[in-house]
Amino acid sequence: MNQTGSQSLVVVTPVYEDLEASAELFRELGKLFGERVSVVAVDDGSVAQPLGIDVLKDAGVSGALVRLRRNVGHQRAIAVGLGYVAETLGGEQRVIVMDSDGEDLPSSIPQMLDELQKDALDVVVASRRSRVETLRFKAFYQVYKRFFRVMTGREISFGNFMALKPVAVRRLVAMQELPIHIAAAVIASKLRRSALQLDRGPRYAGQSKMNFVGLVLHGFKALMVFAEDVLVRVGIACATLASLAILGGFAAVLLKLLGYATPGWFTAAFGILVLMFLQTAALALMSLLLTGVVRGGTVAASFAHRDFIDAVVSTNDVVPEKP
Repeated sequence: MNQTGSQSLVVVTPVYEDLEASAELFRELGKLFGERVSVVAVDDGSVAQPLGIDVLKDAGVSGALVRLRRNVGHQRAIAVGLGYVAETLGGEQRVIVMDSDGEDLPSSIPQMLDELQKDALDVVVASRRSRVETLRFKAFYQVYKRFFRVMTGREISFGNFMALKPVAVRRLVAMQELPIHIAAAVIASKLRRSALQLDRGPRYAGQSKMNFVGLVLHGFKALMVFAEDVLVRVGIACATLASLAILGGFAAVLLKLLGYATPGWFTAAFGILVLMFLQTAALALMSLLLTGVVRGGTVAASFAHRDFIDAVVSTNDVVPEKP
């Protein structure tokens, strides 16, 4: 039985091999919100430290444990949790998406909910004011944000930590982009959003499961959500370079005819420009063709979250609920 119907606040959080940190998060949520909060903890296929419903009960919070069949990654795990919550979400309820390690501070939630009360907003996201991160991560993040803007024409400065109204949850779970990258899906959804400058806290316990390679992959998944825009921009850039190669070729021929070209220079320069034209023109054509393929495949069924669920256990259940 879905346990999100009676509380005014529903927290969706993915958990993977992070029992100690998640238990601390649940205790913090219980202290702050008491009976107002319902927690939907998505166990993303943990093996060494599987999450049990007793962790929620011991923290004094109600809710449900959604256990997945296998590890699917934190973005898809969040998408499963949102799909599960959307089934019975009430019109006055608010949904918080946050990580379970403590870096998303529960004390920031009231500020986000206050901002979400505005009629002109559907989503409030957390834009980080300060980060407890390594210098390499900070440098990569700054480069990535600028690269993302160049490739898509959009800004991305937030992650998983966000507050949503029911209309936003239902719109997102109908999007095939949601399990790829949560933040990018919010941008693509065209939901009305506001960003709050919030601090990022230290982990409650343990080490982050996200290494540098995983971080890079996560960043490029955001580009996948806007694949059509990326391909168009790449095609335009290649077409521009091809045009410049043509102009350079005419300039080389003109210099040759006027006698300004040194022996061997014209052959080398013209050959390089011809190769540049052929390569960039081919890339431009491929980009345009791929854009048509992407556009033709954008309409697909919504994310089938139930296919990933092994069992659901609520704080009121004795027997696990099968999907």
